[in-house]
Amino acid sequence: MTEHVLSPQGQQCLQALMRVWFEFERQLGRVPLLQRLDRGQFSKADYCQLLLNWRQQVIEGSRWISRCASSFDRDYSDVRSVIIGHAREEHRDYEMLERDYVAAGGNLTDIQQAPRNIGTEALHGFLMYRASQPNPVDLIGAMWIIEGLGQKMANDWAAQIDQTTAGDGSYTRFMRYHGANDDDHMQKLYQLIDRLCQSPAQLTAIVRTARVTARLYCLQLEEVDHE
Repeated sequence: MTEHVLSPQGQQCLQALMRVWFEFERQLGRVPLLQRLDRGQFSKADYCQLLLNWRQQVIEGSRWISRCASSFDRDYSDVRSVIIGHAREEHRDYEMLERDYVAAGGNLTDIQQAPRNIGTEALHGFLMYRASQPNPVDLIGAMWIIEGLGQKMANDWAAQIDQTTAGDGSYTRFMRYHGANDDDHMQKLYQLIDRLCQSPAQLTAIVRTARVTARLYCLQLEEVDHE
């Protein structure tokens, strides 16, 4: 991965973000829902509950990304363009998730009316707050965690879910789509790391936001069992 980032400061940032990612993977391994998936004890009801809780975070994703783009000033117009393009690509992803939920046996009204769980509330509140700050360089750390999840985990999770629920891929399309497309998003993210991480203070802020995002994302998944 380091060959995608050229500047010395960017290299340091990427290495620090990789360490955050490895810790995030360990945190995910302690989430009961994902432990059941790994043990092959994951039911279709578990999957529907996951999608029902996930939808709100997916909807809010395009909102904080758009807010982030609007908070960059004209000195970062190139960054703003990249982030706006990303928000445009993903702003209707929740519709694919809804279709998966219905295909898995869920009721469309249930998922559309479900409130955010506690973890999603915390994650959304944090990301919107950071996105509202001037030139929110640190949100590269949040994108690293969330886009990385799609690139590194989504296809594996989809395959495991289909295996444990006797699925045929018809209700794991959202995960498979992100598994196939988030690699391109990560390439853009590497470029943004080079562009935005230009000082030790920015590196510290990016890594801290990545760590907070990782912890709150795990809280969101932990709360699936409590809803």
